Amino acid sequence: MDLTRTRTALHGIAELLLAGPQYAESGTIRLRVAPGGIATVAAPDLRLDGAELVGPAGRHPLTGTYAEAAAALGVTPRPLGDVYSDRADVGVDDPLGVDSAHLAVLVDALAVGDAALRAFAPDQVPVLWPEHLDVAISRDEVNYGVSPGDAHVPEPYAYVGPWTPRTGEFWNESFGAARPLSALGGGADAVADFFREGARLAGA
Repeated sequence: MDLTRTRTALHGIAELLLAGPQYAESGTIRLRVAPGGIATVAAPDLRLDGAELVGPAGRHPLTGTYAEAAAALGVTPRPLGDVYSDRADVGVDDPLGVDSAHLAVLVDALAVGDAALRAFAPDQVPVLWPEHLDVAISRDEVNYGVSPGDAHVPEPYAYVGPWTPRTGEFWNESFGAARPLSALGGGADAVADFFREGARLAGA
């Protein structure tokens, strides 16, 4: 299953249609995992709910261009190139280009990550960062999160990233450790256990 096209579209939705308008109004790019999708944490109240976008002006199916979707939601699409470097590889006039089955896989991975992070660190609120489209927390100078995949790992994966590199069998990436969700069994409990093992080995 090649998730690249839909993952790129989801990245565009997160940046142009959710985080961008939120940053313009409320000054934050932070997003959150929501039931059936992702959402803003501050005004305006925007979210991806299944195969629809929801905003102040109502609901809009995942069709047309980003600009058309933004107009239907009652917001202005805003790239965030002045906030971070890893912009979504889409423009406001590009078509949304979403495969509903692939979108469900990606959204489910983020939901698993959110649940795993809450089980692992119940004192923290996971953040969905639009820059890399990962849901994550930082604790004791170690990053923990779940990504829907990228050019390096093409499927959803969990990661542990110590700010200071560690060595050993567990640490299989230059940034720390990563495991595809499929290799962990796909469930939140297994992902939380992976985070706990990472924390133990990182001495965090």
